[in-house]
Amino acid sequence: MASGKEILGLDNLAFDIGDQVNDQPKQKEGKTSGCSRVTEENRNKPTYCVTDVPPWHLCGFLAIQHYLTAFGGILSIPLILSEGLCLQHDSLTQSYLINTIFFVSGLCTLLQVTFGVRLPILQGGTFALLTPAMVMLSMPEWECPAWTQNASLVNTSSPVFIEVWQSRMRTLQGSIMVASLLQILVGFSGLIGFLMRFIGPLTIAPTVSLIGLSLYDSAGAKLGSHWGISAMSTALIILFSQYLRHVPIPVPAYSKDRKLHSSKFFIFQSMPILLGILVSWLVCYLLTIYDVLPSDPAQYGHLARTDVKGNVVYEAYWFTIPYPGQWGVPTVSLAGVMGISAGIICSMAESVGDYHACAKLSGAPPPPKHAINRGIGVEGLGCLLAGAFGTGNGTTSFSENVAALGITKVGSRTVILLSGFFMVLMGVLGKIGAIFATIPTPVLGGMFLIMFGVISAAGISNLQSTDMNSSRNIFIFGFSIFTALVVPNWIMKNPDFFNTGVKELDQVIHILLSTHMFVGGFLGFFLDNTIPGTKRERGLLALEELHLEDPGITLDTEEVYDLPFGITSRLSSQSWVRYVPFCPWKGKRSQYKSEDNQTSQSEPLPNGTGVTEEFAF
Repeated sequence: MASGKEILGLDNLAFDIGDQVNDQPKQKEGKTSGCSRVTEENRNKPTYCVTDVPPWHLCGFLAIQHYLTAFGGILSIPLILSEGLCLQHDSLTQSYLINTIFFVSGLCTLLQVTFGVRLPILQGGTFALLTPAMVMLSMPEWECPAWTQNASLVNTSSPVFIEVWQSRMRTLQGSIMVASLLQILVGFSGLIGFLMRFIGPLTIAPTVSLIGLSLYDSAGAKLGSHWGISAMSTALIILFSQYLRHVPIPVPAYSKDRKLHSSKFFIFQSMPILLGILVSWLVCYLLTIYDVLPSDPAQYGHLARTDVKGNVVYEAYWFTIPYPGQWGVPTVSLAGVMGISAGIICSMAESVGDYHACAKLSGAPPPPKHAINRGIGVEGLGCLLAGAFGTGNGTTSFSENVAALGITKVGSRTVILLSGFFMVLMGVLGKIGAIFATIPTPVLGGMFLIMFGVISAAGISNLQSTDMNSSRNIFIFGFSIFTALVVPNWIMKNPDFFNTGVKELDQVIHILLSTHMFVGGFLGFFLDNTIPGTKRERGLLALEELHLEDPGITLDTEEVYDLPFGITSRLSSQSWVRYVPFCPWKGKRSQYKSEDNQTSQSEPLPNGTGVTEEFAF
């Protein structure tokens, strides 16, 4: 019999849980998922599939690990957004934004896993909407007053200051809510399959890469507040995530067979960003109490002190319940809606690829049309909720957590549901948000340097399915990227260049041409669909074998993707259900398997992530 580690294939697992799994052999063998008997020849298959329920202690640990995996990305969004909202010197409000985005991310995760695509996929804030939001807030009419940049002049309880940031937030809220209607329509109508015919790797690569590249200024400003602390923070995250990720820490454990014994905990792999922040934070605290860092706000390095943000933790409530409209009644900006819509289109394309990757890693069959449609539609509802609650952002599927499924070999959606509950709980605990709002500025700069670099590289990785020896592809990608860096930079320096006489039109043009990802994505989309090239050259055939018939996957499509609580059974008697793009219909069960068999033979769609023609409208 294979050892616990062989059974799980867990050379990278955060915990050596072989004993925990081996405590359950009889229980697991009784299941019919076909995924529980993992042999030496089949050890790359998930130990727990989508519909399996791991032991409660394993569920709890893996749920926390997923939460920590998404932690850095979700946390950074409100901290960056606070600059555009004139909240640099209002840490208490920043803490409320942190609580709100974690709360909404948890709600959207629960919705997606229960009623959406029904795969173990975690939802969180999206950088695809952060970029156009920052562009909108940088426009002349929304530029922060000079006095809000001076901490000595800011009275955070002043009605004038409150109106300054809340008016910007309300406009951002309304723009996100209106733009989210596009995603709801595209998802629930089934149009997503049609759109994905035209969005290929050469469209996705520049779009995603430019999300990270466009945030260099924000990262640079925080890095420059103290280069030494920032470099230490960056070095620690690199050390933990890359060099020490396979190094286990022995911890005491207990099992029925071995009683009290030592187990291996891969702490550096499960929480490298959090560890890097905590260690850097501790160093800043020590340098503060010994007055190594300057106490004069005018001196270099002052922002590295841990007492800069005052008594935020003391002032924050123990419990806070985010609610829709907490910043007032949302307003709408046409220019904002257009910019956010561009980000939402990018987010949809990424999510479709995440669904397929998640299904493959969790031992599920390829998602059928109704599940894809429902997943995108529920993400649209998530953006609507995020706008209503006032996160200043939307929601999307987290690719980092999809990758974590391949590491842990646990694809149970019960784990992700529990992770969603953890995020909701963290969103309710006001002191938690306040603590994270006090992270020293250069420590954040070090984290941003890592995160934005990884986002940029993740975009470029979409090109692996294309022929990059082709001069056509090199031209499209290079021209799209460089133009998307040049044009927005010039527009930002010449904001009054466009003067059509129609203020709203000028705003729309300004926002679209100032958004790097829109310019790069549009050029990539246009050139890739107009310049002649073979499908293999464009990267449309490289992932043709995704989700071929696999003897290790014996879960039925309906078992994974049907609606919960017997909803599908109740609707099965209604003939009209077959015409609803997001509803499964039991009358066509025999078609499910034929569709799955045809997936490998169908023409893959130009999305760079293995979506096939099966999902066309």
